[in-house]
Amino acid sequence: MRGPGALGAKRLVRVHRGFDAHWVGDGFPVRSVFDYEGLGQDELSPFLLMDYAGPALFPANNKRRGVGEHPHRGFETVTLGYQGSVAHRDSSGGGGVIGPGDVQWMTAASGVMHEEMHAEEFTRKGGVFEVVQLWVNLPAKDKMGRPRYQAITAADIPTVPLAGGAGTLRVIAGEAGGTRGPAKTFTPINLWDGHLRAGASARLEIPEGQTAAIFVRNGRLVFGGAEKEHAGQAELAVFTREGGVITLTAQIDADFVVLAGEPIDEPVYGHGPFVMNTEEEIRQAILDVRSGRFGRLSPTGT
Repeated sequence: MRGPGALGAKRLVRVHRGFDAHWVGDGFPVRSVFDYEGLGQDELSPFLLMDYAGPALFPANNKRRGVGEHPHRGFETVTLGYQGSVAHRDSSGGGGVIGPGDVQWMTAASGVMHEEMHAEEFTRKGGVFEVVQLWVNLPAKDKMGRPRYQAITAADIPTVPLAGGAGTLRVIAGEAGGTRGPAKTFTPINLWDGHLRAGASARLEIPEGQTAAIFVRNGRLVFGGAEKEHAGQAELAVFTREGGVITLTAQIDADFVVLAGEPIDEPVYGHGPFVMNTEEEIRQAILDVRSGRFGRLSPTGT
């Protein structure tokens, strides 16, 4: 039995497997883990979409690779770098390069044009490329706010040791073990980048009522001690909002991303790069792009 104030377990709902693989531009061979037409419509709110790009080997080249100028409105893009490097710039003046361990957190809000390309040095030298990109929803009151850009380097992200030397958590957003991450969010979000050594177990505490999911980048995790409840490389484990504890064990060394956040109880109406609350707002976004209200990127970059 649980004592007063003790946290119950978050129950595993499903493990999501068999993702659609496709290219985004010519620089991102992605597996779509979920999107706002499926799990991201409600079950994983406030998270709308997750793409896993790589790991993929790119030969040395002089040609720019990536995805060129395109619009966004109504949400945030969050890019976690693991291998290789990505150069970003947008029409609000945000931009920079992220490498392994860095994070780009772009708030599109009322609208930006942006591009995401392999960084010049990585293009020239080639190598293995691996990133995770999330789309995070904004509440209706913030969807037409001002865009912003957060460049979060690996050195900015605190690392919290797991009990018993089991592994580590990098706290990108929210709080773990009394340590807060650097990312500024519009709604309560916990975004952690974890490592668990083979044979070790960890107990993750996530606020009651929050959405919770774990994406396994590599390795194999077992949840709650039940052998049948497991997730392997490039698989997503989705948990109930009830309860506050997830127990996981690594059968082999495992790297994973923890997504947790307070659901946004509002309609989701999406069309391509726009995620709003109504169809009329989508129509307006399309008109605003055509009329140039999202701005433009300079030909030579910033």
